[in-house]
Amino acid sequence: MRTSTRRSHRLVALAAVAALSTGLLAGCSKDSDDGNSNSGGGGGGGGKTTLTIGTFGVFGYKQAGLYDDYMKLHPNISIKENVTTKTDVYWPKTLTRLQAGAGTDDIQAIEVGNVTEAVQTQADKFVDLGKEVDKSQWLDWKNAQATTKDGKLIGLGTDVGPMAICYRKDLFKKAGLETDRTKLAAQWKGDWSKFVDVGKEYMKKAPKGTKYVDSASSVYNAALGGESQRYYDKDGNVIWDKSTGVKHAWNAAMEVATSTMSAKLKQFEDPWNKALSNASFATVACPAWMIGYIEQKSGASGKGNWDVAAAPTAANWGGSFIGVPTAGKHQKDAIALAKWLTAPEQQAKVFAKQASFPSTPSAYSALKPLADTTAYFSDAPIAQIFADSAKTIPVQIFGTKDQPIGTAITDVGILQVEQKGKTPDQGWDAAKNEIKDVLGQ
Repeated sequence: MRTSTRRSHRLVALAAVAALSTGLLAGCSKDSDDGNSNSGGGGGGGGKTTLTIGTFGVFGYKQAGLYDDYMKLHPNISIKENVTTKTDVYWPKTLTRLQAGAGTDDIQAIEVGNVTEAVQTQADKFVDLGKEVDKSQWLDWKNAQATTKDGKLIGLGTDVGPMAICYRKDLFKKAGLETDRTKLAAQWKGDWSKFVDVGKEYMKKAPKGTKYVDSASSVYNAALGGESQRYYDKDGNVIWDKSTGVKHAWNAAMEVATSTMSAKLKQFEDPWNKALSNASFATVACPAWMIGYIEQKSGASGKGNWDVAAAPTAANWGGSFIGVPTAGKHQKDAIALAKWLTAPEQQAKVFAKQASFPSTPSAYSALKPLADTTAYFSDAPIAQIFADSAKTIPVQIFGTKDQPIGTAITDVGILQVEQKGKTPDQGWDAAKNEIKDVLGQ
């Protein structure tokens, strides 16, 4: 996973979620050290073929018992998972081994933030899995992220991060606003500026000490997550300053940053966690994996007060793939295991245990959130809301500097406006100067 602020935030959140015995979703764990930890089905021996899987954080395969299940089905196979907890260590190390053509695991995980680099610079180092599977099992946009221009599929989709709006219906009621999730979603459907308009109404009668959103940056990231045009065009050219998607997301964020509706908090840091506990903000754009984190940090007082509504636009934040390096010693067996681990039936099992949201639509009808989590969020149809979003997320183009460009916009440009009182033009210029440094211009 990337080392930029946005992805690091996700890791922090997911570490807490993975520790919960209740809660809905968790994709991977917090980076805790620079080393590796080995887990899974143990070593080989007895004539068995040992397949190694290189991952970062918690993918849920071991936790859901999938390795044990597979080894029972295939007595000649032993599985060993090599976990690098820090993703800023995992991916450079993986790149080095891919380029050397030696030392790779039989299966390598690829985070969505790294998949464009893998597609553009390492495609020849991976098996074309498109020739091995029925690609229609996966979301079209998920396949597109891992597909080269000439149609080679270098990775099979694991989880995705469809977006919704988590909101405090008790605060909405006190502010005199609609509390029904369906009617509320209809008010802001199709446009994040409509979501901001609801915020303006909220602030007119906001309960004392509360704000509408946690930050302008979270609104920017959520809005951009539903745009097909981001920082690069299909030919790999940087277009962030001309991108309609960036402009739409920036404009929504600026409406928040220049108003009183933001709590001006950085997601997943201690003040943000405390604000969740104290019900200090009324809404947060929540990818599926954030549900359990909100439940934990908001605590018992939040039960039945939180609800979930569809976001203004279908959007995604997060997700990964697994690929089979051509340098692997057991390609045939590795392909079979990768196919099995990412099949709809197995993705549903991971959801039930680890609850990463599947990238295979046929699994959605069988998804069942934990009863405690459903009750916590006012009996909202959580799985259905996220499934509906996942199915309609647009194909997005990512680039090799996608992450640092995004960080420059949120942590420099938006911050200048939201926390330092600069104008939107000044914030844009600050982001532009930072991006020039990122791109070496």
